[in-house]
Amino acid sequence: MITDFTQCREVHPYLAEPQAMRVGAPGKCGLLDLVFELTREGKSIMRQWTRHAPLIVQQELYFDEAMPEMPCVYILSSGGPNIDGDRYENKFTLKKGAFAHISTGAATKIAEMAYNFSGLKQNFILEEKAYLEYIPEPTIPCRNSRYITDTVIEIAPSATLFYSEIYNGGRKYYKEGELFEYDLLSICTRAQRPDGQPLFREKLVATPKENPVRPIGIMHNYDVFANVIVLTPEKDAAEIYDKTQAFINRDKRIAAGISYLPNQCGLLFKVLGEESQPVKRIVREFGSIVRMQIKGKPLPKEFVWR
Repeated sequence: MITDFTQCREVHPYLAEPQAMRVGAPGKCGLLDLVFELTREGKSIMRQWTRHAPLIVQQELYFDEAMPEMPCVYILSSGGPNIDGDRYENKFTLKKGAFAHISTGAATKIAEMAYNFSGLKQNFILEEKAYLEYIPEPTIPCRNSRYITDTVIEIAPSATLFYSEIYNGGRKYYKEGELFEYDLLSICTRAQRPDGQPLFREKLVATPKENPVRPIGIMHNYDVFANVIVLTPEKDAAEIYDKTQAFINRDKRIAAGISYLPNQCGLLFKVLGEESQPVKRIVREFGSIVRMQIKGKPLPKEFVWR
């Protein structure tokens, strides 16, 4: 299935057919469909998984000592970086009471492009009392790349979703440096209840060659941006908000802020930094606050090789 992004006006300059492999050709149209369920013994399992190359998932792992009953799944790609004309689609479903941790095996690189763009469609479905941590590695848009995502979340009022995304400005240490030299980064996220009630919609569009992102109020002197969405019951959101500190550390060049999402559906947490590792650390610290509130267990320390 190829998701149609052509209604988004920001991609209209980039609709030429790639001269190597056409849009959606075999190996360029990845699909994941993962379904998690809770067993009678209280263990969450990946009951069903469908995968089309180049996207890959293997057997779920149970290495989290704080929550040994929680499956940890890593998304891999057999095709290297996202290239001109790639289309990917992910669907993650958590049945009633199920829980899971999903990440990626490495950073997502968006390669240089000449004709088209790379697109990602995501669907998250969380039933009553489900819990999902989605904490992928950073996305790195290279020079002249174009990347667009559309994420739709359907979540029950009693469920919790920790959804994070981190975007580097580019390959900062590649040759002479490559920051904010991509053509397009378009990120849209929206959520609704199972009955269709809309909760929020957020869209970020960056075209740094046409509209510089270095002014104060956008990226300024920061190179890495993290966007974290926590959808959770109103009472839990208030507790998490009270335990989270907004700050600006000018010496370490990192800053974080938090606010409520509309319709009492959760929180929005943003981080700016100079390097990806400190930003990842702040995101995980916030994720640990969320898990402690919902599950009573902290997020484990990150592996040293991550």
